[in-house]
Amino acid sequence: MSPDRLRAAVAGRTVLVTGASEGIGAVTARRLAAAGAVVLLVARTASRLEQVRDEIVAGGGVAYVHPADLSVPAEAAALAEELLTRYRRIDVVVNNAGRSIRRAVADTADRFHDLERTINLNYLGPAQLLLVLLSGMRTTGGGHVVNVSTAGLAINAPHWSAYHASKAAFDTWLRTAAAELRHDDVTVSTVYCNLVRTRMLAPTAHYRRAPAMSADEAAGIVCRAVARPRIWWPWWARLGGGGGHAAPRGGAGARRGATGGGGDRTGTGHGRRGPSAAGPAGAVGAGWPPPRAYPRHGGRRRVADGGRRDR
Repeated sequence: MSPDRLRAAVAGRTVLVTGASEGIGAVTARRLAAAGAVVLLVARTASRLEQVRDEIVAGGGVAYVHPADLSVPAEAAALAEELLTRYRRIDVVVNNAGRSIRRAVADTADRFHDLERTINLNYLGPAQLLLVLLSGMRTTGGGHVVNVSTAGLAINAPHWSAYHASKAAFDTWLRTAAAELRHDDVTVSTVYCNLVRTRMLAPTAHYRRAPAMSADEAAGIVCRAVARPRIWWPWWARLGGGGGHAAPRGGAGARRGATGGGGDRTGTGHGRRGPSAAGPAGAVGAGWPPPRAYPRHGGRRRVADGGRRDR
């Protein structure tokens, strides 16, 4: 996307980015600020957010730090109330924070907290944040929500059950809500990322040599989704991924018709579903390589706690 096109979309607008302290979120925040957006940085660790803010300010941009733990729904609600009080409205929300856990079901028998941790940060926290922020969007003329999801559920990759379930839950909630939100001029984009080489991926040795996008590449796709409502899938998922998580017909992004190149599809206003609109939604990082590229692992279990994208 050209800098001019992004600037035309976000200059002077207030954009909230969660998980903004590093990786995809930090790069996205820097790009949006460079294009003239007022960027609100959210993650748990204030010092890391301040570093991103200082970089943005040094480049002539505007950014504000709002530390919060979005895995606690009450804290997410309090943050949203604080933001509406201070800024009156949020024009764009980029939901990027997330927790990744890769663990076999057999190894989860005494770890029910794996499900709780992933669902709190990947579903309940962002849903609570949006429930409050959407009220401000409705009363002030609309807005746009960009969800950073995954192509992972295009295949039922083993060992990602807790992670995928939590990400799919939020994706389903948001896509279902999109059909209602469009009547209030609130649009929705979803980016189903490949594996992305960030610190969140580092604990998972299984993927250290796997093909992966850089955070900069992923942020470029996110910024395109900020500039115009769209659904983005990687090429291999568009070829026939089929988990049943379909894009809403005629919803945000679907109203604009298919966009074609680069893996972007917005669907069509006639409810037609191409391959990219029929794929599933899950967690960033679990969907690459494509199915036949996964190595086989005899009988040995591999266990890895993933990282968080909201540090």
